[in-house]
Amino acid sequence: MTRPRAGVTALGAYAPPKVVTNHDLEKIMDTSDEWITTRTGIRRRHVAADDEFTSDLAFRAVEDLLRRHGPDALAGVDLVLVATNTPDALFPSTAALVQAKFGLKAAAFDLLAACPGWLYALSVAQAYVLSGQAQRVLAIGAEALTKVVDWQDRSTAVLFGDGAGAVIVEAVPEGFGFRSIVIGADGSGAGHLHMRSIGRCLPDGSVLGDKLYMNGREVFKFAVRVMNTSTIEAVEKADLRPDDISLFVPHQANLRIIEAARERLGLAADRVVVTVDEYGNNSTASIPLALAHALDAGRVAPGDHLLLVSFGAGLTWASAVLTWGPWATAAP
Repeated sequence: MTRPRAGVTALGAYAPPKVVTNHDLEKIMDTSDEWITTRTGIRRRHVAADDEFTSDLAFRAVEDLLRRHGPDALAGVDLVLVATNTPDALFPSTAALVQAKFGLKAAAFDLLAACPGWLYALSVAQAYVLSGQAQRVLAIGAEALTKVVDWQDRSTAVLFGDGAGAVIVEAVPEGFGFRSIVIGADGSGAGHLHMRSIGRCLPDGSVLGDKLYMNGREVFKFAVRVMNTSTIEAVEKADLRPDDISLFVPHQANLRIIEAARERLGLAADRVVVTVDEYGNNSTASIPLALAHALDAGRVAPGDHLLLVSFGAGLTWASAVLTWGPWATAAP
């Protein structure tokens, strides 16, 4: 008996028009274009305006989804999920703001799982759809990370950008949709990547600050490891082999990490989506932005098996294999 599946049936994305290049950063901190590019692969990042916040970015991504798929693309949406690490407020949820903005008769809540948050949201959306608790889920990843970085810290400030992506998740015909989703966490690594909300320190004694803190060396080692183990697990759970993967769409944090994962999977460079040079690390928005970029470039076709993977604070990780359907491709 074939099990029902959920899948992505529409997508939209948004990056703010303001761009900050590595050469711009040379003027305000002790860094250089060569230093940043060599270590990360990042050349530019899109930055939200002073009066533009995570909810605004989420709105624009949903508007792009409507532009691509038509004015009825949100019809029947009964759950809104927003994965974000930079919500406008602790409450109300950013998802509730999206629900109100588009007049949806839907439940709404935010999800916080660091950079893999959007893949976590897809896992939740799939569970709601397959259990019958929701028919159509609007799952968004949105970040205004440049609001929370320390612009005096060249080790972190150069890495992040702002943006958002939105998809519709619902039941899809046999042969399409999510073939596997893997999520995981290791809270013992919490001290390596964090930012304060209302607490003062973590249980391990790590003092929380008002700006994003990252132990780059430890996060890099963790990322290389889980990008390997998580992707292999997702491919195996999908009953596929790496050769079956049409396109690898990884979290866009660091080009060296992406290249290491690609080589371990044995994939050619033309089967990997790389947008880190243009956007930097957009956290939860990273993968949907990269996926939109691939769609617009004509790199995704119906029936393609897409491998998605991300890692982040928590420490957390997630991966998924998604078979793309013909309904989800629209004109850019």
